[in-house]
Amino acid sequence: MDELDKTILNRIQTRFPLTSKPFAAIADELGATEEEILERVSRLKKSGIIRRIGGNFVPGKVGFVSTLCAARVPDEDVEDFARAVNAFPGVTHNYLRENSFNVWFTFIAPSMETIRENLARIARKTGVNRILNLPATRVFKIKAKFDL
Repeated sequence: MDELDKTILNRIQTRFPLTSKPFAAIADELGATEEEILERVSRLKKSGIIRRIGGNFVPGKVGFVSTLCAARVPDEDVEDFARAVNAFPGVTHNYLRENSFNVWFTFIAPSMETIRENLARIARKTGVNRILNLPATRVFKIKAKFDL
């Protein structure tokens, strides 16, 4: 990763251009071509440095609900479980923790009933029956920006 990669990452974290050609706008700012920016972003995604590029919305303000989930997954099943969880469009991310509930993920859906139904589907599909549904009772927004 060179300095231009770092500059691109810093630029897209908090001020992503809201235009029909956002990567062209970034290229203009940084003195590069749109093709170069797109190639670098694609490479950073393929390498896992960028997980996703997309909008973040406050679920309640668009009529959705969200919850944090924690599952007790045998170590040998973690990858299969994560793949099954990630297949649901409302899952925004998941991660491992050093705990008996070792796989945690967030779920967004039109209703809590939909989330409960999807968690039951995940349990049936994976055989993992210990999945906690932990909806927020109070929301704290923490901004995460990594200065590269």
